[in-house]
Amino acid sequence: MTGTRMMERFNFEQLFESLPDAILLTDGEGKILGLNTQAERLFGYCRDELLGQPIELLVPERSRTAHARHRKSYESSPRPRPLGTGLELRARRKDGSELPVDILLSPLADGTGHATISVIRDVTDRKKYEEELRLREEQLRLLVESIQDYAIFMMDAEGRIINWGPGAEKTNGFRAEEVLGKHCSILFTPEDVQRGLPESEMRRAAALGRTEDEGWRLRRDGTRFWANVVTAVIRDSSGAVRYYSKVARDFTARKQALEALLLEFSNVLISKVDIHQLLEAISSSLRRIFPCDYASLALLDASTGLIYVQPLDNPTESEAPRNPLVIERSGSPEGWALTSQKVLTLDRLADSGFHSGLISHLIARGMQSACWLPLVSRERVLGTLNLARRQPNAFDQETCHLLSQLANQIALAIDNALAFQHIARLRDRLADEKMYLEDELRTEYNFEEIVGESPSLRRVLKQAETVAKTEATVLVLGETGTGKELIARAIHRLSPRKDRTFVKVSCAAIPAGLLESELFGHERGAFTGAITQKIGRMELADQGTLFLDEVGDLPLELQPKLLRALQEKEIERLGSTRSIQVDVRLIAATNRNLEQMVKTGEFRSDLYYRLRVFPILVPPLKERQEDIPILVRYFTQKHSQRMNRKITDIPPETMAALTRWHWPGNIRELENFIERAVILSTGSTLRAPLAELQSHAPSAPEATSLEVAEREHILRILRETRGVISGPNGAAARLGLKRTTLNSKMRKLGIRREDI
Repeated sequence: MTGTRMMERFNFEQLFESLPDAILLTDGEGKILGLNTQAERLFGYCRDELLGQPIELLVPERSRTAHARHRKSYESSPRPRPLGTGLELRARRKDGSELPVDILLSPLADGTGHATISVIRDVTDRKKYEEELRLREEQLRLLVESIQDYAIFMMDAEGRIINWGPGAEKTNGFRAEEVLGKHCSILFTPEDVQRGLPESEMRRAAALGRTEDEGWRLRRDGTRFWANVVTAVIRDSSGAVRYYSKVARDFTARKQALEALLLEFSNVLISKVDIHQLLEAISSSLRRIFPCDYASLALLDASTGLIYVQPLDNPTESEAPRNPLVIERSGSPEGWALTSQKVLTLDRLADSGFHSGLISHLIARGMQSACWLPLVSRERVLGTLNLARRQPNAFDQETCHLLSQLANQIALAIDNALAFQHIARLRDRLADEKMYLEDELRTEYNFEEIVGESPSLRRVLKQAETVAKTEATVLVLGETGTGKELIARAIHRLSPRKDRTFVKVSCAAIPAGLLESELFGHERGAFTGAITQKIGRMELADQGTLFLDEVGDLPLELQPKLLRALQEKEIERLGSTRSIQVDVRLIAATNRNLEQMVKTGEFRSDLYYRLRVFPILVPPLKERQEDIPILVRYFTQKHSQRMNRKITDIPPETMAALTRWHWPGNIRELENFIERAVILSTGSTLRAPLAELQSHAPSAPEATSLEVAEREHILRILRETRGVISGPNGAAARLGLKRTTLNSKMRKLGIRREDI
């Protein structure tokens, strides 16, 4: 049947009845002339109840007057109005209930006048959906705005920022109007922008759907923070990328804590040169950082190609084998990691496809996932670090990144320990060659009187050599007598400023009232007694190096002036208003805990961070026991030549006793002791007064009541002044003592900052 014949089969009224919407036919006066069944169902009226009634019957009472006015306006100028015009219209049922509707109006005209067809659609469900959608959007908005610790924002497909949440403003410092419409590269560091990181990050996210990365990002003020960034992709129905959603969190504090932990881990490992002690240190330190159920080191024997797996002590694994496990390199996970020099993770050991003695051992003890990390030092593959857990999928990307950093430290420590073993064997066999190597070491680094070959000292010398070529501020840390000044002088001699002046200022030796004049100088008449102009030490060090020894004793009121001099590169003499430009490379040293002093308000944090650009920790002599024999020989030769003595023999028992002693005064104490021993020696053999080491052994004598009273009195004054020692209101002034005298008494009475 053709379409035309089908249309003829159905009359106009049947067409009305077949439509799903309610239909009303009204005349020019607004009276209802006709309706369909859907209209009856929608409004609850039967047909006879509506025919001849005004259309306003179906309008809420509050809107009837306005509706009649709008209807007359429409009748004077009838025009089609489609559905979906966005008007908020309400209709009234017979029972008085209301419902939201959308209305299509279509005018009809015949010879007798105008009529209007109204197609009425119940939009209750649509309104409910729209309201629910609005509520959800509002909930999402409130949720995003309530998360202040996360930077949440969106970008378009080209990387332009189109949405900027309050958390993003808090984290990055930019207001919304400053970033909307701009490319996301404004949040990246210049070097990352130059290497195309913003674009590559978007490409990776588009390829993977979601990525998680960490890196440096920029704040509005130009400062940097370490961010963890999750990037997700939103696509349209065709699969094309429409938007990127980014969630970033400031992880700077976590990164600093991790770096501090890694530094501590490194310091612990580097100090161990005995391979057995090193394995114990690795085991205990490793488990403090990463909880694992099994840990071992697989070391490669380059001569045979075999791998020796040495389990690390594990208190939870009593059945762990104590002897090394020997395995072939081929077909083992250790061999794979060694050859590829990549991290290998197996989420389910039983399904790994590897068959080796270690895999069988791990599976037998309930391990389900494991990780093998290559140990590479100085481009030489030493072995692998092997870790396992009893749960599957225990080694994600972030965990492996952390473990890789630990593996690097372990590789360096093992390399150092193996090298030390080799050197120890040569030292025992070839004493003359050892002395030659010591001279070579001093010549290589040009560190003159810095004597030793321990890994910890080598690390310090390498740091000094590295930073010497720069203009960076150096903070040398270490106990009294460890040779901090020697390190400072060595840095100066290796620096481009070596031909200029090296000026030393001891902040502890100069009274607080004179220290400012010593540093910055003064004009004539600047204060009582200033009868001539004086050039300060900082001005003397122009184009050279200024060494601030015991910088922890720098008075608090003088610290901002030093900070300004370092930052602005200019000073003012006391009594002068003229600025003097100075170009000084600063090296500071202290045996005090500046970080703790910052927390207690004794040292300015901004100066502390300005000084701590490149910290070097000089190890105490008790951590360099392998250097003691070298130092003993060096000082013996030095002082015997000065005294015209010829001492060639040092008894083994003397050397053993000196090596065992803990030397609280460090190298300075050792040198004084050797000088005394040279004086007491009458022949060619060194006669050391070893009894002094016992007589000066640490003891805990009872303090006299006078000392107790003095200690409590000083503590009380220090607490009242909140630990401030110098200055007119400091503890020294209140006690009637010099600052240096009070510091000396505090050391004598054992008063520490933690006691205040």
